[in-house]
Amino acid sequence: MLVLFVLILISAISFAQNDAKRLDQYNLENKVAIQCYDPVGYFNKGKAIKGKKDLSTSYQGVVYKFSSSQNKETFLKNPSKYEPQYGGWCAYAMGSAGEKVEINPETFKIIDGKLYLFYNAYFNNTLKSWNKDETNLKFKADNNWKKTYK
Repeated sequence: MLVLFVLILISAISFAQNDAKRLDQYNLENKVAIQCYDPVGYFNKGKAIKGKKDLSTSYQGVVYKFSSSQNKETFLKNPSKYEPQYGGWCAYAMGSAGEKVEINPETFKIIDGKLYLFYNAYFNNTLKSWNKDETNLKFKADNNWKKTYK
């Protein structure tokens, strides 16, 4: 019985540490991802849609907001499918320099069923640069994220 208790306690501590690590690595405002935009909306509407205050859920410490209860239910069935890549940081910056750079949630691209977000301000739309060398930048971004932030 004591062994079972110790295993449960270790498991709980491990999950808490993983949640804290995610909160530290993800691009969040008050623990909320994608600046309160609905992650499912990118997939089913093909556009960025603001989530509502009363429609939110937490997944491994990260809060997501949704524009409809149906989108929230869809997310809960498979959260990892809808989470943005690289913790919601700019995909281009992660690929070109391995850096965490803020994003414009309305500048995005879905590649192979995954959501990628990009910086877009002050006449600098990084999605355009990404599109010019996507294969190489995606490869580098994946590696940079894995070795530095995971």
